[in-house]
Amino acid sequence: MNHSKLPKTIVALGLVSLFMDISSEMIHSLLPLFLVTVLGASALSVGFIEGIAEATASIAKVFSGVISDWMGRRKLLILLGYGLAALTKPLFPLAQGIGAVLTARFIDRIGKGIRGAPRDALIADVTPPEIRGAAYGLRQAMDAVGSFAGPLLAMVLMATTQNNFRLIFWVAVLPAIICVLLIIFGVEEPEATRPTIKIRSPLRRENLCRFEPRFWWLVTFAALLTCARFSEAFLLLRAENVGLAVTWVPAMLIVMNVMYALSAYPFGKFSDNGGRHRLLMWGIALLIASDVVLALADNFWLVGLGAAIWGLHMGATQGLLSVLVADAAPANLRGTAFGVFNLVSGLALLAASVLAGGLWTVFGPAITFYAGAAIAAVALLGLLAKLEFYE
Repeated sequence: MNHSKLPKTIVALGLVSLFMDISSEMIHSLLPLFLVTVLGASALSVGFIEGIAEATASIAKVFSGVISDWMGRRKLLILLGYGLAALTKPLFPLAQGIGAVLTARFIDRIGKGIRGAPRDALIADVTPPEIRGAAYGLRQAMDAVGSFAGPLLAMVLMATTQNNFRLIFWVAVLPAIICVLLIIFGVEEPEATRPTIKIRSPLRRENLCRFEPRFWWLVTFAALLTCARFSEAFLLLRAENVGLAVTWVPAMLIVMNVMYALSAYPFGKFSDNGGRHRLLMWGIALLIASDVVLALADNFWLVGLGAAIWGLHMGATQGLLSVLVADAAPANLRGTAFGVFNLVSGLALLAASVLAGGLWTVFGPAITFYAGAAIAAVALLGLLAKLEFYE
């Protein structure tokens, strides 16, 4: 098997992620400021909108994964998910109040939820097991490129258009259209992966019992690891806390996503060469190191270092966890598996962020990151105790 030869559908899905992330991040990196300064919204309104949006995405992931297994098809749901997101983009420049923005974000996150599990399942459907690490790594890498290219492009356009939010939001519509065209013409769903007999309901008890114990342990382990990582918003808060000017605070996310983009594909290929156990352990060790650096940071250079290590952790673990989910799930229940996995991880991220916010408020930033390091250490011990589940 030529490890460098990935199916063209994988490359197409990577480009889809790249263009949609550029479009979304161009808008989302400016949206809080747009809401407050242009539409006159309060910080509470911003938090309310974001909370509803992310909760919606997590719930939708389960149902879309189940439906893709029941239909025996993935592409239609992927197109629907990205198509909904693309249709919401013009609503942002047209918005005259927070109600329109809330509607757009709600529909956009429904789209994200619909596409996530079927897309991840399709990657496993079209990729031989021996190169799945590279496949998931490539998609994650291109997604991360979009995550830093979008804000960079938004910053450049803000500087050259005298802060014309609505014009920039209109520009963001173009990569969303490209994304949809890539799905229509570039993504193929092989007939061989479609079950000849459709299961009546993937959420039936007998179907859930088909998931091996290692899948449920993996879901639990990933939730614990997510609790150790919490929201990336705390990277931004830490940068501001040590005195970095607000204008440059988003640079921390750019640093993190650059390292994520550069490392995800090489780490994915490494995992295909029999290094999955070691890579997962290294990934957790990187998270611990990042948390410790961020806890000790007293200047923005150290926060930048912590953000860079955080990005390496993401590159080492996120694609690999997807590979492990794909390997642990029956082929005709992969969509359901990714839906359950993403829902539990999303709820864990919400709980972790609430916990981190409480620790930050009561004890300060250092204790928050030390707590993250401690939880990551517990996850590492759990992995060492259960390595047989990855055999």
